[in-house]
Amino acid sequence: MSAQIQPSITTRLVVAKTLGTFFGLMALVGLSIMLPESGWLTRFGMLAWYITLGGIVGLVGVLDSHSVLAIPLPWWIRGRCVGAWMNFVSVLCAYDLLSELILRASGHMVSPFWFVAEGAFIGAIIGWASTYFGGKGPATLEN
Repeated sequence: MSAQIQPSITTRLVVAKTLGTFFGLMALVGLSIMLPESGWLTRFGMLAWYITLGGIVGLVGVLDSHSVLAIPLPWWIRGRCVGAWMNFVSVLCAYDLLSELILRASGHMVSPFWFVAEGAFIGAIIGWASTYFGGKGPATLEN
């Protein structure tokens, strides 16, 4: 017999922000290794960015359908869309830095808009984990 998951927004946010912190620390360490001349402000900015991404993915899990179109929004759509959007904004804000990072990492110039796909992937992971451990939909607001 498996235990019934009690939906909770607090659990969703704890799981989502913990994973966001994990991915943010990976970004901080990766940036320190691949682009050591980047400042600590930039490195901690990446950490804060992924913590925020996790928090937003966790909060969006309260919605289980689109309010206007009345279509279902499963975790794999919500997480990917939020992650992709957040990293799209990140690329628009830090295009030069991310271009340099990709150039150092790959050895040749590739579009930094690949970070949008990375954001979709990370958002999907955070969306799955927060839904699995914290539940989904408006029921999460009741506890």
